[in-house]
Amino acid sequence: MEHITTPKVENVKLLDRYTNRKAANGTLYLTATHLIYVDASAEVRKETWILHHHIATVEKLPLTTAGYPLLIHCKNFRVAHFVIGQERDCHEVYTSLLKLSQPAKPEELYAFSYNPKMSKENREIGWKLIDLKVDYQRMGIPNDYWEITDANKDYEVCNTYPPEIVVPRAANKAVVIGSSRFRSRGRIPVLSYLYKENNAAICRCSQPLAGFSARCLEDEQMLQAIREANPGSPFMYVVDTRPKLNAMANRAAGKGYENEDNYDNIRFKFIGIENIHVMRSSLQKLLEVCETKSPSMSDFLTGLENSGWLRHIKAVMDAGVFLAKAVKDEKASVLVHCSDGWDRTAQVCSLASLLLDPFYRTFKGFMVLIEKEWIAMGHKFAHRCGHLYGDPKEVSPVFTQFVECVWQLMQQFPCAFEFNERFLLEIHDHVYSCQFGNFLGTCHKEREDLRIFEKTHSLWPFLLQKKQELRNPLYRGFTAYKELQPNTLPFSFQFWCGMYNRFDKGMHPKQSVLDHLLSCMSQRVKLEDNASELENKLPFLDGPLPAGTSSLSKVGSAASKTPMLNTPQDYEEEPPPALSNGASAEDSVMSDGDQKHRENPSGSEKLHPLHATTADGLDLEPRTGSGCTTAGL
Repeated sequence: MEHITTPKVENVKLLDRYTNRKAANGTLYLTATHLIYVDASAEVRKETWILHHHIATVEKLPLTTAGYPLLIHCKNFRVAHFVIGQERDCHEVYTSLLKLSQPAKPEELYAFSYNPKMSKENREIGWKLIDLKVDYQRMGIPNDYWEITDANKDYEVCNTYPPEIVVPRAANKAVVIGSSRFRSRGRIPVLSYLYKENNAAICRCSQPLAGFSARCLEDEQMLQAIREANPGSPFMYVVDTRPKLNAMANRAAGKGYENEDNYDNIRFKFIGIENIHVMRSSLQKLLEVCETKSPSMSDFLTGLENSGWLRHIKAVMDAGVFLAKAVKDEKASVLVHCSDGWDRTAQVCSLASLLLDPFYRTFKGFMVLIEKEWIAMGHKFAHRCGHLYGDPKEVSPVFTQFVECVWQLMQQFPCAFEFNERFLLEIHDHVYSCQFGNFLGTCHKEREDLRIFEKTHSLWPFLLQKKQELRNPLYRGFTAYKELQPNTLPFSFQFWCGMYNRFDKGMHPKQSVLDHLLSCMSQRVKLEDNASELENKLPFLDGPLPAGTSSLSKVGSAASKTPMLNTPQDYEEEPPPALSNGASAEDSVMSDGDQKHRENPSGSEKLHPLHATTADGLDLEPRTGSGCTTAGL
């Protein structure tokens, strides 16, 4: 609170860049965690909540006839354009937001003060919801070839790996230690995913310290152990996800890539995903296109192409597809790395696992995947997301690209995922919100040092509480799709308006199939509840029911004879209007789990599933009646 000099400013305008309507007029509040704008000109109280940690940049624009503009860009792609009447008020809000959005110490992050009034026991249970050992057991590990070892329990092998890692049984401790000394930052080859149908494995690591001629016997033995852990293949792939030119530049600095002459039976391959600096620049260009007020079709398409964003998404997708095909079709194990093995490597390994294993396309499985490949294995969320004040060149949308790749897959396989687009957006929002402890810091050791598991809450129980509204109504169940084989030709990739323009409410509204289906599901549940209520309230009119006759059918026949009885039509309501893609319930959403103020244009109640679920997901046999139809969908 010491950063807030002016907690309240009145007569503040909020501009909508996509319409020419009169700007909203209201009051701006600064709290310890949020910027809150209350629109006084609206007929119904309307609030916009912006979490301080979501703010990426704050910019004071030149004076206009309306006042002093303040432009805020957020990490979840919201853009808020305020106009404040007095220069002093504008400057004080500006300086306050700069300090509030860029905390200097981890203890100042929202997660350490967020209190959802949960007991200590429930918080601890929430952190135990995801157990990576269970996932390895699901893959059949430990077995004759692989083991879970605590060789890194004191972080003596690698301080950015978790205490327990999965390595080949044939690799003794001397091999593990020797390999760690030859790999950048000690990030040795460890198991990411085992395709147990043919024992082919996906492993990950960092680049070797090979230079132009250096070699390491223990590292060569480690790769041999990985290859021999898959008796069905005489060779293994080593995939460097960097462009070859980048890898050669690292070689000149004493790092680089594996020499095929030194490793037995490996096939080396470059993939060509650009580095974090290129990706950061590409996203900035994309956002400039998204923020153009009235672009022509030519300008938009040219800007999208020049940003290179979809080209980078395709490169990541191509890499994941290559890994999945190598494992399934060629029955070959794959070792993947980039420079340090925590950016491109995480993208590619998690995407390949998602393609190969339907478990990772469920709610629980996707959480496990993120915990395993991103959180436990040391993706630098704190640096890449800019959680704390630091080097802006370390910020890069690596995780955003992974989330978009998943969304692109959902467009090609709309029935293969248990969750919908909103689930991805919720996760993406909370990676940046710092409301939960999962994504704080850079690795497991740092989270232990910060006592994350004692002082903060886990995101996953919060999301599971919202499962009904995050469910995909088209999901066909766990066994419907085994491996996914996406098309990666250029025309297969779409611009994700729901991510990059979702807060632009002035855009021409579009109908959303997801919103329509969810409203049908909600309406169906309401009607079924009304029917159950009628069944319980109305008396049986002609004595006991014959066997096999429901009380509702009895009531129905009686109703035809008794005009005084209400008919089912008397209890039906019109279905709530479907939300438009340009006017979703996300408009004035604050990131907190305990948020009380949300704008919901549809007025719809909490969403419910279409009908009962099984352990494998929804059983979507065609259902009719009660206002639920699939016609035209």
